[in-house]
Amino acid sequence: MAVKRPVKLQWTREDDLKHDFYRPCGLHRLRASLDDRGRLTGWRHQLASPSKYYRRPNVEADKMWEAELYPDDPPRRLLPNVQLQYYSMQSGVPRGSWRAPAHYANAFAVQSFLDELAHRTGQDPLAYQLALLGESRELPYEQHGGPVFDPGRLAGVLKLAAKKAGWGKSLPNGRGRGIAGHFTFGGYAAYVVDVTVDGGELRIDRVVGAIDCGLAVNPNGVIAQMESGVHDGISTALRLEITLERGRVQQDNFHNYQLAGLRDAPRIVETYIVDSPHPPSGVGEPPISPLAPALTNAIFAASGQRIRDLPIGDQLKA
Repeated sequence: MAVKRPVKLQWTREDDLKHDFYRPCGLHRLRASLDDRGRLTGWRHQLASPSKYYRRPNVEADKMWEAELYPDDPPRRLLPNVQLQYYSMQSGVPRGSWRAPAHYANAFAVQSFLDELAHRTGQDPLAYQLALLGESRELPYEQHGGPVFDPGRLAGVLKLAAKKAGWGKSLPNGRGRGIAGHFTFGGYAAYVVDVTVDGGELRIDRVVGAIDCGLAVNPNGVIAQMESGVHDGISTALRLEITLERGRVQQDNFHNYQLAGLRDAPRIVETYIVDSPHPPSGVGEPPISPLAPALTNAIFAASGQRIRDLPIGDQLKA
């Protein structure tokens, strides 16, 4: 307005990294009750996080949870007893959305916990999930991608990814295979990840993904979204974090905010699209959420070490 002509403002990468809207942190606590055969009978999911809704006008304090927890996510309506609890944290960090909003964090917590329960009860993780999901049916779903959620379609992508990846076949010592799936924005996605863990060093050998997004109008675009979900998810799971010291963001460029590179990329990436009769749905958000839990479940299968905090960082070397 002062110079009476357009002005171009271009932020440096350092300014951009230090002055952004960051995905809220969160602490999840999950508990479950089991019957004498190891089957789930009850579920409690507690989350403490600073809501990203703090910037929205006229959002009441008791509604802040709606950006952080999605009540209709599994295992809602799949179990007789489910309880969700949210604890609102206060934070001065600017917060906003990120690819798959809260689904990335919630899928990591839920899918990791299901894998732990399967191993604790001596059951196959895939079979454990399929028993929970059951047959195809439409359940009410009021969040992103509703109005219905079909657990049979989620089971379908889990089974497809597992079949193509050779689930159930034995692997040599030091190698492991993990599986995870999730539903969001109307799309159902699952991954099977193969890894090698050797002396604290991680190598991602293979990622096999399956997606049911209804009618795939542009299959090449769907494959591209799945592949980007793999690499975006690997970046986030391995090293991407924002830390603060005395109120200042410490990361300022790619030397200390390290995206995944060629050394991190899977040797093999495969994508399979379900030939679905349903209308087209989302493919931008669904592919990223199951990646991290499939990866960390594979790390456990290879090394016996559970990863419960993201990013993974140097935890395997500890």
